[in-house]
Amino acid sequence: MKKFILPSLFTLFIVAVISISANGGTDMNKQATTKDDLSHLTEEQKAITLHGGTEPPFKNAYWNEKRDGIYVDVINGKPLFSSTDKFDSGTGWPSFTRPIQDNFVKDEVDTKYGMVRTEVKSAETDSHLGHVFNDGPAEAGGLRYCINSASLRFIPKEKMEKEGYGEYLVLFDEE
Repeated sequence: MKKFILPSLFTLFIVAVISISANGGTDMNKQATTKDDLSHLTEEQKAITLHGGTEPPFKNAYWNEKRDGIYVDVINGKPLFSSTDKFDSGTGWPSFTRPIQDNFVKDEVDTKYGMVRTEVKSAETDSHLGHVFNDGPAEAGGLRYCINSASLRFIPKEKMEKEGYGEYLVLFDEE
């Protein structure tokens, strides 16, 4: 019986370690990894992320945020955008030239309101983030990710290590 239990426990331990590593650790400041637990969201965050809403320009948390840091998915804490790629588009919403990693977001065709636009969603939670347009800075690839503040949580650079995002501090290394 012991010969069966010990290898089984060891296997479970290895699977748990691999799972934790694949999910970026177990930091408790990060939110749930799925849309199962949404109790931490405000009504506005739910309206935007779950129902494709849009917050008013210039009346949102991050449109004029100037500090260094990263912007994470408000649902699951996945890093999505960096202040190093943020620029003032004059639109009243946070605008970025690119996501931290392309596969952290996904694009879908949005035909609401009689327009054809490209909607940006979180790849993991399928939540609405905003839209991407091809009128961004040419020297940075020409894209403008126009993102709702309510779909994000800002992590200032000085708090990134403590909140479990230390691996992303390299984004701020001077070249």
